Amino acid sequence: MTRADLHAGRPLVQSFEERLQGLINTMYPDERKRPGYSKLAREISEATGGSISGTYLWELATGKKRNVTLDQLSVLAEFFGVPAEYFLNADVAARVDTQLKAAFALRDARVRSIALRADGLSAQALDALLVMVNEARKIERLSPVDDADDTPAGRQSWTEVARTD
Repeated sequence: MTRADLHAGRPLVQSFEERLQGLINTMYPDERKRPGYSKLAREISEATGGSISGTYLWELATGKKRNVTLDQLSVLAEFFGVPAEYFLNADVAARVDTQLKAAFALRDARVRSIALRADGLSAQALDALLVMVNEARKIERLSPVDDADDTPAGRQSWTEVARTD
């Protein structure tokens, strides 16, 4: 992080609140089951031994407070299982977000089952599966997955992959 990042004011705070809110949403994807800030603060305190109030957590998550202490940063990082730098460094946040998406996707037994069954398949078979999953995402009107390891086959149609023997 550069000195300009520290003195830019609002952009760092906005990034902080967005990252905190993103962690909460990732950890509790179902809004109906997501705890309120008071309950979440209790969970954080119980899990980490640190102290944070529901009001302060809400203020941080909504950008109402701008003065996060190093202790609070450490407590939040420990609870969410991310490095403290996650909240302050865009590169670290991007890497961690990619890892979190994968980890939380694997919480679904069906996703895990597909991944386990794909293990050991040839590169060509894996490419074909990627194409099928990408097509299924289009049918379901889901956004494309931005995957740095995406293969050229991931951008082909199913019939193009089927023809490449």
